[in-house]
Amino acid sequence: MRSVRQRREDGAADGAPLRDRLVAAFLRTPDSPALMAADALRIIGLLSVATGVAIGEPVTAAMFALTLVGLVAPRFLGVRGGFDAIVGATLLVAAWCSALELYITVPIVDLPVHFALNGALAALAVLALRTAGVVPAKGGRALETLLVGTVGVTLGVLWEFGEWAGHTWVDPEILVGYDDTIGDLLVGGLGAFAAALLMRWAGARQWGPLWPGAR
Repeated sequence: MRSVRQRREDGAADGAPLRDRLVAAFLRTPDSPALMAADALRIIGLLSVATGVAIGEPVTAAMFALTLVGLVAPRFLGVRGGFDAIVGATLLVAAWCSALELYITVPIVDLPVHFALNGALAALAVLALRTAGVVPAKGGRALETLLVGTVGVTLGVLWEFGEWAGHTWVDPEILVGYDDTIGDLLVGGLGAFAAALLMRWAGARQWGPLWPGAR
């Protein structure tokens, strides 16, 4: 008799609806150290939200809640555990740097975080688009690089809009400015194109949504 996990994987592999595939990927048993590490990071993300609520900082709590969404997304997409862990670690580092105001007190961390975070999120967004069937699962090197890079630049622009809105209507201490914005967009775009090259180098099996048997 087949196990519950096998039935989930079989259903996902047999052209099941997108919702069923996402649920099957999310409920799969963590069977690799990398995926276990990624799940541990999700727990840290949940505790971070609780910390923001406990200290009475609604902006911090909201930021960690948004971070938690990003932490959970790779689970639903069924990406490789290694990429899942990379995304989770990058999100948590970025969020805690903001919560601890390290972008102000240690400004040198700003650009590296933008590089890593924008790259990770651009790759994740393209994988989500592939999973939904919005973009083809396979394409040429140039098309894939352009797609991930374009998504990354778009995310960078949205990020800067968010920072401006936060500075204007929520917390004037949020760092904004012409030099900061241009630097963030440039480095974030470079991070996205770097992620595109890394995805291509690793191969679709390493990074794409895999049902069954994602590791």
